[in-house]
Amino acid sequence: MKELTKAEDQVMNILWRLEKGFVKDIVDEMENPKPAYNTVSTIVRILEKKGFVGYKAFGKTHEYYPLIDKTKYTKFYLNNLMKGYFGGSIHSLVSFFATENKLDINDIDSLVKKLREIKKEKS
Repeated sequence: MKELTKAEDQVMNILWRLEKGFVKDIVDEMENPKPAYNTVSTIVRILEKKGFVGYKAFGKTHEYYPLIDKTKYTKFYLNNLMKGYFGGSIHSLVSFFATENKLDINDIDSLVKKLREIKKEKS
C-alpha cells in the first residue's frame, strides 16, 4: 500500500464518508474554493490506479467507491508515521502528542483508561 498525497487523502475521506459517489458528488463535498471537476477526476483516476478506488460504469460516467477500508489505511499510515518520526516507539509518539497538544488531566485519564481496557482485552 502506498501513502496518499494530501489531495488524494481529501478525496478518500469524502469517499469513505459517502461510501460511493460520482466525481460531481466528491466536488460538492469539498470546501470552497472547490477544485476544478477535471482536477478531482484526475485524482480519482490516480486512486484507482493505486488500488484505493473501484468504479461501476454508467455509460460514460463512473460511480466510485473505496476498495481500501479507512481503518486499514489509518493503521498503515500511523505505523509509517511512528516508524519515520518516532523511531518505532509508541511511547515517543504518545508523549509527543500529549506534550504538543497540551492534554489536560481529564484527557490523560481518559487515555490511561482506554489503554487499560485494551490491555484487559489482550490478556
